Amino acid sequence: MEKVHLVTTEEIGWEKIEEIINEQQKIVLSDDVIARISKCRDYLDHRLENEDEIIYGINTGFGSLCDAVISKKNLGLLQKNLVMSHACGMGDEVPGKITRLMLLLKIQSLSYGNSGVQVATVQRLADMYNHDILPVIYTYGSLGASGDLAPLAHMSLPLLGMGDVDIKGTRKKASEALKEMGWDPIDLQSKEGLALLNGTQFMSAYGVELCLRVFKLSRLADIIGALSLDAFDGRIEPFHDLVQQIRPHQGQIVTARRIRWLLEGSELISRSKAHVQDPYSFRCIPQVHGASKDSINYVSYVFRNEINSVTDNPTIFPEEDMIISAGNFHGQPLALALDNLAIAMSEIGNISERRTYQLVSGTRGLPHFLVANPGLNSGFMIPQYTAASMVSHNKQLCTPSSVDSIESSQGQEDHVSMGANAATKAYRVMLNLERILAIELYNAAQALEFRRPARTSPYLENFLEGYRKYVSFVDDDKVMYRDMEASVRYLRDVDLNLPEDLLVIRDYSPEDN
Repeated sequence: MEKVHLVTTEEIGWEKIEEIINEQQKIVLSDDVIARISKCRDYLDHRLENEDEIIYGINTGFGSLCDAVISKKNLGLLQKNLVMSHACGMGDEVPGKITRLMLLLKIQSLSYGNSGVQVATVQRLADMYNHDILPVIYTYGSLGASGDLAPLAHMSLPLLGMGDVDIKGTRKKASEALKEMGWDPIDLQSKEGLALLNGTQFMSAYGVELCLRVFKLSRLADIIGALSLDAFDGRIEPFHDLVQQIRPHQGQIVTARRIRWLLEGSELISRSKAHVQDPYSFRCIPQVHGASKDSINYVSYVFRNEINSVTDNPTIFPEEDMIISAGNFHGQPLALALDNLAIAMSEIGNISERRTYQLVSGTRGLPHFLVANPGLNSGFMIPQYTAASMVSHNKQLCTPSSVDSIESSQGQEDHVSMGANAATKAYRVMLNLERILAIELYNAAQALEFRRPARTSPYLENFLEGYRKYVSFVDDDKVMYRDMEASVRYLRDVDLNLPEDLLVIRDYSPEDN
């Protein structure tokens, strides 16, 4: 039987989002949601029977054209024109996984019954999601205020039988896809185009994907950092709980506790050391990884709120007999969070590359560049260069988007968040972080072999055993980029099996990245 996600007005959390995605659940609108949407639509139709009432975006133009009144007979055409005219995206295509999230999040936002859409419109979005008919969307076009206008317009074009779609990797015109499915184009009613285009689902979809992936990357950073610490013959004392308790940042406490657990039973960490201190990239893992954890925790809070919100405009309150034009589409909360997340991810990558640098430095009994015959072999010299190039690029990508604003719509939209740019930048930082951590693992696994027969902890030995099914020990120079790509695949595939009951700290969020 196909697994189903019943769309309700109950809050969706991270575990539920992962469940929907990983189990490829189908979307079904609950009876309550259908009733809410219908009630709001009926209320709006009733309000529009009064032809003298002027309501922004419903019987007026948009943006600076808000004073242009539209006749009742043209209200549907107004919404169709809106979708067509706003589909002005350019640049790279949005990844399919992000597009699916956009559809899911738009369905959720419209389901609260504050947007005035038809049930048929929301149902068609669900049908597209369920049949993997993904609109072709482009990365540029949203200013992160007034909603993600251009991306959401591209998302909405197929409802009208316009634009392009991808169906399991095959590009088709939306009109052809609808014909094959036996679907008629949706005849948009008043307010519907605005409900579809106003909203933060482009930024939110990127934010959700980023959060889900960075939760794992943050844990991997601790695991790989612990492995590097042991391979470098590092000291465990900086991770003692007493140190963390006198500076009790939650992320720092979680990191130190996790590192201690990861290294339990290690012969290497428990043996006597000739050196008194380790470099900061090892000694300060709790402080650096922990600070990023606290930022990630804040970002996850912001996006969990956002994906359970109504973000179009105007918003309709049938029970209160009110239609309010306001600004829930403004992406400032997301823009600030995404800029913060980019910096947090960049710093995890920054300190990771420094550990890689130390491992190839030819100190503490490790051979230069981690090969037995350096000179004839360059060994692991250049993977560190590659990591360094991505670290540098991440620093450039971390210039905040949220401090920028460009006036648009003839001054009506005079402050925008640029959250869409923050989202796509943060996504690139995340991909670089994954690669940087993969390079550290490549080096740390190599370095540990020079410590044999001594062993690291049972957990890390098991982690390494899995890794060696992807990447083997390097005896002499070889073409290495395939190993580096395989290292990335391992990070994506590996099940970490961390016992959360040992690692979660009270009052820290359930994500406990």
